[in-house]
Amino acid sequence: MRTKHIAVKLKGWMQVVAALALVSALVACGGGGDSNNNSSNALNGGSLPPSPTQQPIAANAANTVPITVGRGVTGIVNIPTVSVTVCAPGSTSNCQTINNIQVDTGSYGLRVVSSAFNGSLLSALPVSTVGGAQLAECATFADGFTWGTVRTATIAIGGERTTAAIPMQIIGDKDSSTVPTSSCGNGSDENTASDLGANGILGIGTSPTDCGVTCVDAGTAANFSNYFACPNGASCARTAVPLAQQVANPVPFFPVDKNGVIVQMPPVSNTGAPSATGTLVFGVGTQSNNALTGVQLFTTDAFGDLDNSVFNGTTVQAFLDSGSNAYFFGDSSLAQCGSNFAGFYCPSSAQTRTLTLVGLNNTQASASIGILSASTLFGNGSNYAFNDLAGQIGGNSSFDLGLPFFYGRHVYYGIDQTANGGQAPFVAF
Repeated sequence: MRTKHIAVKLKGWMQVVAALALVSALVACGGGGDSNNNSSNALNGGSLPPSPTQQPIAANAANTVPITVGRGVTGIVNIPTVSVTVCAPGSTSNCQTINNIQVDTGSYGLRVVSSAFNGSLLSALPVSTVGGAQLAECATFADGFTWGTVRTATIAIGGERTTAAIPMQIIGDKDSSTVPTSSCGNGSDENTASDLGANGILGIGTSPTDCGVTCVDAGTAANFSNYFACPNGASCARTAVPLAQQVANPVPFFPVDKNGVIVQMPPVSNTGAPSATGTLVFGVGTQSNNALTGVQLFTTDAFGDLDNSVFNGTTVQAFLDSGSNAYFFGDSSLAQCGSNFAGFYCPSSAQTRTLTLVGLNNTQASASIGILSASTLFGNGSNYAFNDLAGQIGGNSSFDLGLPFFYGRHVYYGIDQTANGGQAPFVAF
């Protein structure tokens, strides 16, 4: 997940995502159109690569749920969302369905802002403890941070339901005075739906947990853990946390369709569309609607990264991240926008860039992306779905294939099962 309001938030422990809060002046008349609509005014003498044309399957099976990109909670572009049902452990009645939860293949675990819950359910979600102390979590970004307790809940998405209660994060349920400022917090807190651009984040990338062995081992956890023990709810200090208590990707806890997901988004016009509706499919090769066929498969590191990819002759860490609302990469030849859209690219004409993706299995493929000026795209009016929006990541070592890459594609994620002798993590399209 990579969030962007004004400044780009750099990739951190959970690859945290990108979003731009559009000012109300940008919300005017607008529409969609042909997915290959190369308006001469928009291209301004440049060209874009052909857009992919795959359509999502209908979200009418138990292992599917609709994905919606639209105005959402606060009018932030390219935020794919689903509805998630959260239940108190052991209960089938004390449940609540929460809409506008961002689908994020670049992070791991469910995180929901506390204000989205009714009081009855929130009070019934038990707070996890470590050594008798309340367990909290801090997610830090370049310009802010989130803070809240770790609790357990049963999670249902579409027709899928976890077989047991699992750890999740409640964002913003602890007073700001409890934030351990020396080791968490850089800038302002981001503990509301307005800050996030959604009511929460559904992290369904390749890792089963959000930190892994780094937070299990006391030696590394002392400096790098994002978990904190808070005796009596205060005096919070970094702590090691067993895997079983780390915020968990819900998918591995489904009964059958638990080895991965497919994110399917429709094609959209090169000048944007007001909305887009796709499908999130659970399981890979477990049902007739999720076969792994006709794709290129790239094995990745534990967190879904393709570390040996190449852009502009430089080795980069590439990742396919539905939680980023644009392509983010470093390219000094592309003009950046002014202060109104700081951090985004505003080339004078349409541009194409090509990245070579390289998997740990040595699978290689070229991925060509199109880039239009952000000021042109945002000037189209009330459009919230864009397939050619791009911005600066800072440095030249990473390449973030954000949500624009997903339009017109079926993108597969295989969850890491190597700890149990199973499949290696992978992405495919």
